[in-house]
Amino acid sequence: MTERPILHVDAKPRRIEIRRHSLATRVTHWVNVVCLAILLGSGLQIFNAHPALYWGNISTFAHPFLTLPDFPSWMTVPSYRDLGGGRMWHFFFAWVLVLNATLYLIATLRSRHLSRDLLPTLAELKNTGHSLIEHARLRFPKGNEARRYNVIQLLTYLVVIFGLLPLIILTGWCMSPYLNAIMPWLPAAFGGRQSARTLHFIAASGLVVFIFVHLAMVFLSGFANNIRSMITGRYEIEGETR
Repeated sequence: MTERPILHVDAKPRRIEIRRHSLATRVTHWVNVVCLAILLGSGLQIFNAHPALYWGNISTFAHPFLTLPDFPSWMTVPSYRDLGGGRMWHFFFAWVLVLNATLYLIATLRSRHLSRDLLPTLAELKNTGHSLIEHARLRFPKGNEARRYNVIQLLTYLVVIFGLLPLIILTGWCMSPYLNAIMPWLPAAFGGRQSARTLHFIAASGLVVFIFVHLAMVFLSGFANNIRSMITGRYEIEGETR
């Protein structure tokens, strides 16, 4: 009897590269990293000058909305007590952030990146609960599913891009005397200048939470692959089994 040859199947998945991030996305992302780091440090420097939050237009130490202790010097920009220096750093990089966000929005609309890659489909929205459970279990998409952001990522990015960042920028404008003179209606739209300051602090805190969660997901889902994709634009996924 002739023995049948044994077929050896290589079950190891093939790794293939896909183009995940455009040049505009990568450049604006890293500019945002620098801007947000300096804005956070200089913002804490400014906050330390009066570490209390209020609602309305009046800011005294009576009946604060929230009072916090001073943030340590290693967290602030500059690293020593200097309100004027902190304001200069903060306002300069705030305008860099606005310009960078504007360029990103223009590039996103022009390339249809928003409609093609960031807006979830109806089927993806219906899968939100399952995707949330998979995230909680630290099970990340593989293969073809990894070609596109999952619905949790899409919704989170949309909230940050079109929710938190605009709120931070608009409430920050409310604290500029020059812009107050040009747009006196803007602080009133947020319930007063101190209300805008409180919302600014809350929105910035929400952004910090997002950054920490985002960094955790970057590490857990493959640090080298994620960083390489944000530098070169190329992202590795599992292809068909050989």
